[in-house]
Amino acid sequence: MPENKEINIEAELKGTTLKTYWYIFKVGKPIGIREVQRGLGLSSPSVALHHLEKLRQLGLLNKDEFGKYFLKEEVKIGVFRFFLKFGKLLLPRFLFYAVFFSSALTLYLIQAFMKGNPIDLFALTFSFAASIISWYETIKIWREKLI
Repeated sequence: MPENKEINIEAELKGTTLKTYWYIFKVGKPIGIREVQRGLGLSSPSVALHHLEKLRQLGLLNKDEFGKYFLKEEVKIGVFRFFLKFGKLLLPRFLFYAVFFSSALTLYLIQAFMKGNPIDLFALTFSFAASIISWYETIKIWREKLI
């Protein structure tokens, strides 16, 4: 995506328009105006239509012959940079680091206790700090998600 287009999209993609995009991104299938209105709790279908058309003009949505909107292009700007999509599941990127470091710490402690080896203070400190920081970032980003 050209840099100018990305800057324009980031400037326009805020507030209810961003929530509308997030909702369609999360649903992952063509969706109608009333479904967006109900899903976001908007006051009327015309408000939903306004935001859907704004997204279509930005080149992020297409409209099919039945009047349903679907993603044309996924953007990785703003809060979207920190999430990965697996089907309908949206997971913070840091979740994978948190699980990795926590698993490594757990396996290290289990192995050390089972073999009766002394615990290396550096390894314990490093893996514990990495786990805590990763979980903190995961929770922080998860709280920033829109809906």
